[in-house]
Amino acid sequence: MTERVVATDATLELIERLKGKHGPLMFHQSGGCCDGSAPMCYPLGEFLVGDADVQLGEIGGCPFYMSRAQFEYWEHTQLIIDVVPGRGGMFSLEGPEGLRFLTRSRLYTDEEWAELSTRPVG
Repeated sequence: MTERVVATDATLELIERLKGKHGPLMFHQSGGCCDGSAPMCYPLGEFLVGDADVQLGEIGGCPFYMSRAQFEYWEHTQLIIDVVPGRGGMFSLEGPEGLRFLTRSRLYTDEEWAELSTRPVG
């Protein structure tokens, strides 16, 4: 089954480290305001999601959300959440680790898109 959002091994390792410090986590793909367009990591429930947000899936057992309007632009791409050295978003939990989450993407194949088009996002 094709996933809308996946994580690299380095990302999964960082998620586990952050869970150990902060407990359950959640992600929201920033729409480009204060912290650019970056995946933001919060303690679960700290960022309030609403009707304008959709859950794309989970990474490392953590729900991953994006605004519905932004999803309309990204729906043909798989989000690949990676981690790189640098300063993260000022509101995101990875900042003090000297790392930041980064969204990479790739277009779905025709077969993957056919499968995904039968599964609406939540």
